[in-house]
Amino acid sequence: MKGRTIVTEPLTAEGFAPYGRVIEAERPDIVPVIANQGTARRYNWLGEVKNLRPGDARLNLCVFRCSPRTAWPFTVEIMEKHPNSTQVVVPMNADRYVVLVAEPGTDTPDLTTLRAFTATSRQGIAYAPGTWHHPLLALERETDFGVLVWEDLSDGDCTLVTLPEGERPVVELR
Repeated sequence: MKGRTIVTEPLTAEGFAPYGRVIEAERPDIVPVIANQGTARRYNWLGEVKNLRPGDARLNLCVFRCSPRTAWPFTVEIMEKHPNSTQVVVPMNADRYVVLVAEPGTDTPDLTTLRAFTATSRQGIAYAPGTWHHPLLALERETDFGVLVWEDLSDGDCTLVTLPEGERPVVELR
């Protein structure tokens, strides 16, 4: 795995499907409903926000204000997952940002499934519960992201791992 380079690719619903859902209005499977006296189109049911806990988790609506990553390529040192919840991320002022993911289902990320996507300002994402991902990667400028995630303030909210030095891939921005 040492020296493996992952090159970013455009975010598409098909490419992101193993990791969750892309949230965007331009979907052929969703017919918009006219709303707001004809001045808007509403796109319903774009994805579930799952809570897999049996207890008292609350849906947390928060904002992450992220500094831009300016040094590319970069070495991936950490990955995280939310084993009990979908995590929805919606850009608030981004032109574009990078989404780095590995498939869910293991105690540590399977780096052979690692992919990097460049998302546009019109695309949000919903990580499926347990999907490994890198913390948010803003580009160009400080960026705010609205985030929804079920949390109960326990250790089960987020699992964070540091990748062994010899296995750390490099991500190249295209």
